[in-house]
Amino acid sequence: MNVFFEFEQRIKKILHSLNIKEKEELENDLPRIFVESSRKSVHGELVTNVAMVLAKTIGENPLNLADRIAVHLHRDNDIISVEVARPGFINLRLTERFWLRTLCDMICHGTDYGRSDVGKNIRVNVEYVSANPTGPLHIGHGRGAVIGDVLSNLLRFAGYDVTKEYYINDAGKQVDVLAQSVLLRYREALGEEIEIPAGFYPGDYLIPVSKMLIDEFGGRLLLLDEDQVLPIVKERAISAMMHLICRDLAMLNIHHDLFFSECALYVDHGKAIRDAIDNLAFRGHIYSGKLPPPKGQMFDAWEDREQTLLRSTAVGDDMDRPLTKSDGSYTYFAADIAYFKNKYDRGFQEIIYVLGADHSGYVKRLQAVAKAVSDSHVKLQVLLCQLVRLYRDGEPVRMGKRTGHFISLREVVSEVGCDPVRFMMLYRKYDAPLDFDFAKVTEQSRDNPVFYVQYANARCHSIFRQACKTMQIGELNRNDFITHVGRLGDESELLLIRKLAEYPRLIETAAMNQEPHRLAFYLYDLASMFHAHWNKGNEDLALRFIHLTDQGLTLARLGLVQAVADVITSGLSIIGVEAPDEMRN
Repeated sequence: MNVFFEFEQRIKKILHSLNIKEKEELENDLPRIFVESSRKSVHGELVTNVAMVLAKTIGENPLNLADRIAVHLHRDNDIISVEVARPGFINLRLTERFWLRTLCDMICHGTDYGRSDVGKNIRVNVEYVSANPTGPLHIGHGRGAVIGDVLSNLLRFAGYDVTKEYYINDAGKQVDVLAQSVLLRYREALGEEIEIPAGFYPGDYLIPVSKMLIDEFGGRLLLLDEDQVLPIVKERAISAMMHLICRDLAMLNIHHDLFFSECALYVDHGKAIRDAIDNLAFRGHIYSGKLPPPKGQMFDAWEDREQTLLRSTAVGDDMDRPLTKSDGSYTYFAADIAYFKNKYDRGFQEIIYVLGADHSGYVKRLQAVAKAVSDSHVKLQVLLCQLVRLYRDGEPVRMGKRTGHFISLREVVSEVGCDPVRFMMLYRKYDAPLDFDFAKVTEQSRDNPVFYVQYANARCHSIFRQACKTMQIGELNRNDFITHVGRLGDESELLLIRKLAEYPRLIETAAMNQEPHRLAFYLYDLASMFHAHWNKGNEDLALRFIHLTDQGLTLARLGLVQAVADVITSGLSIIGVEAPDEMRN
């Protein structure tokens, strides 16, 4: 049961009985009505903004409207008290019976509690990582990888039809440089002395690729002209780099549904790009003209000549964008258009890009492409992930991929483990820089969020094991828990139930707003509340989970523990983190 949705529906029924919901002018107001947890318990447990949302449209004072709605809410058997507060909030306090009934629903659904159909099977494409195939991933890539993967899991749990996609940037100058860098290493492996020029990739990770070439070709590649050998080296190098990237992602338990090659857009002389441009031209989005020179800044794509342009300013961009270069080849932006059209033609209704903060300049142009290609039918979101700052021994760890002196994602995961990396990448909103401290993410304390949440789940299972031993039974039964939940009633128990009841709304809100970090914060808060409740049992024997002389009360409290374990297990599963039955050093 989604408590908040349940009471939103009850309120809308009241509006119907007051002949308010029938007014056509309220059509845009109704979706803005919400019920949420009260921030202060003295005001009750739930609060709604219904009166403030509707008052202006129907021409009524919000306090007067709130009073009218409150009269009907007073008649609800699940509500103890209704309080109207300025400027028009309605605060609700619910019966203990209602909260215990909600707990029964949690126990029945198990780890499916909170699963939603709010996504209505909408087809969503989430593209994330998409790092250039020029070397292993670094920790900065890891943040976008985790954000994209958890968001995808979250959307699926909320009822969306999700495809996880990786765009392989295997066309362009960077892979040409990669091939040339590998060719240098190949010559080195054959005994030549080499010097790696500035701008090439000097990392040692290219040495195994050169050895693979020797195993396959021996020294024969040196007998070929460069225009013959580079395509061969490029193909092998990209394949080897993608193998490294997929291996690193697998260590983080990340597996994409689809890998899309940029080179596929250039097949048959760029037919996919040409078709995409022709489609836009047919609908009036393309013209031939000159771009004005940029104001106060250098712009690489600007050329003082007649060229093919996308009329992107008409769909929200800062400037019109060139689609062809002076040599007649397509710009990178033209390939972006073709790739978006490919996604659109595959039937995606929402498209999400998870990019690094250095791609902020691409946001408006991607939004313009979405509007032009889909006639604004596709909802596009771009999540820009800020930098990850690594710390070791109190000192920042600097990295630079081209210098060959970067800290790879694989090194970090190998040192601290998959779970801390995945959880901590969420423990700050993606649009803020993240400090990743090697010491803090491995310590076993409350200050380490992933440990604290996993420890709460392990503590739940420890209670189950102790109960089975004490009660001399082989297995606990959920139906027995439900039969006895009426025995609960301590305020600490009810507070925990209310916190658990927030989970379904948390899932929907985090999914619809593309904010997966909310889940990590919620799990930490839930774990903290559970640990606090457990500690009360040490101080007050009457609050202990297991009572030797009262099996009914024990089963009731085990039902609460079961609900906590289920929600933590569910949330950690979405994050992609293990929910251990017991902690290990």
